Amino acid sequence: MLGIGLVNMLVALDQTVVSTALPSIVAELHGFEFYAWIASAYLLASVVTVPVFGRLGDYFGRKRFVIAAVITFTVASVLCGLAPGMLFLVLARGLQGVGGGMMVGTAFASIPDLFPDPRTRVRWQVVLAAAYGIGTAAGPSLGGWMSQHWGWRSTFLVNLPVGAAALYFIWSHLPNLHRPREGGVKIDWAGAALVALALGGFQALIEALPKDGPTTGNIVLGVGVAACAAALLICERRATHPIIPLDIFRDSQLVTLFTLSFLAGFVMFSLIFFAPLLLQGGFGLSPQEAGLLATPIAACIALGSFINTRIVIHMRKPTMILSIGFTLLLLASIALAFAHASTPHVWIEIPMAATGIGLGFVLNNMNVFGQEIAGRERFGITTALLQSTRMVGGMLGTSIVGTIVSHHYASVVERTVSVLGASVSALWLPRLSDPRILVDEALRERLLSELGAAGLDAPALFDAARDALVQSIHIGVMLTAVAALVAALLVRRIAHITFRKPATPAARS
Repeated sequence: MLGIGLVNMLVALDQTVVSTALPSIVAELHGFEFYAWIASAYLLASVVTVPVFGRLGDYFGRKRFVIAAVITFTVASVLCGLAPGMLFLVLARGLQGVGGGMMVGTAFASIPDLFPDPRTRVRWQVVLAAAYGIGTAAGPSLGGWMSQHWGWRSTFLVNLPVGAAALYFIWSHLPNLHRPREGGVKIDWAGAALVALALGGFQALIEALPKDGPTTGNIVLGVGVAACAAALLICERRATHPIIPLDIFRDSQLVTLFTLSFLAGFVMFSLIFFAPLLLQGGFGLSPQEAGLLATPIAACIALGSFINTRIVIHMRKPTMILSIGFTLLLLASIALAFAHASTPHVWIEIPMAATGIGLGFVLNNMNVFGQEIAGRERFGITTALLQSTRMVGGMLGTSIVGTIVSHHYASVVERTVSVLGASVSALWLPRLSDPRILVDEALRERLLSELGAAGLDAPALFDAARDALVQSIHIGVMLTAVAALVAALLVRRIAHITFRKPATPAARS
């Protein structure tokens, strides 16, 4: 469990340390249009690999895959730290996502193997909550401090010592447990490829359509996405070991949980990746200051998980804890959508803390509830699909919010600069519409000097650009509030969960 906890810390550190450094990454490597892809490449690769390795772990035991996952993730972290350009970084993040998907699909599914009794399992979630809490609590401030003093590349290298420790404990102490199987196992590689094509194409369509409209290329892309989705359904019906077993969706309880997991990912990843941009680019805070302000969202995930383990097994209706968690996410999103540079920092930290506690109530419980509904024979695939739907939600959330932010920011800046006249607008608009000017100090000072030399009111133009970015992110955050509201209402569709008695332990190889 210590090894699995360190794996959880590895995932938490990567999410929070890197997200704090994202504005600095964009400032150095350029390419703001790839901002959402730094998150989405990781999530897309994870979405495909989680169910593949969840299914492989069901049949062959999980230990070897957890070991391979930690090695892959750590090596990919080094490549991210060495990235010479944005495209290389996006590809390295994709490889990192393969490792992350392997970890999520196998390490977390090892817990019900070790603890068949769900009540015992809930108590042992404290180990995961503590590890995740340490990683997420340290992540924002650590990422901000490292990014400010040692450069953003150092934020990826923090994964190395944690990965080495996780590898030691997993290799030395995790037993290789698996269920007896009959016959051969055929992995649905065609299904995995179609999932990647459908989701990747859908994400590209989400980003391209608002920018270019219904062009011929976008129409062809949309038709291709629909064709991939149709082919995936046909493929999964015919596959002997489908990557997405369609019959699992006949259970309305599991469908509701998958939907909730999707919405949780939408809210969580959108806030984690765009809150630092709001604080640094919109409010003008340093990476270290932004990291400190974002720390409560991380630290309170551990606090929420700890409170959850104490109360959920004693609740008459355990699913109520999900309603409380999503309600906290709703209130936190609304509060952040009304925050401005003049807002006292304590009124920013409170919704950050509410977000963390809400996630602490939601994330672990959905795994336990899903495993109880699905039964032991589908622990692995159910856990994998819950993680996958969360990542799909995160991928689409960051893409949709990123598209809204980019499109709305450029539109507002264009309207602002247009009042200066056509000739002045044509000269300065390309540079003012690049959000890097709000996070790159050297670029900002140079542009301020040039605008002043041209006789323009440079501080007023920069203030207008900051306001445009704040407005844009506020619109995106309000979208996360809508997602949290829908989730809070959907929880009522889950019937009463009863924790069953422990089942027969798995066979030890």
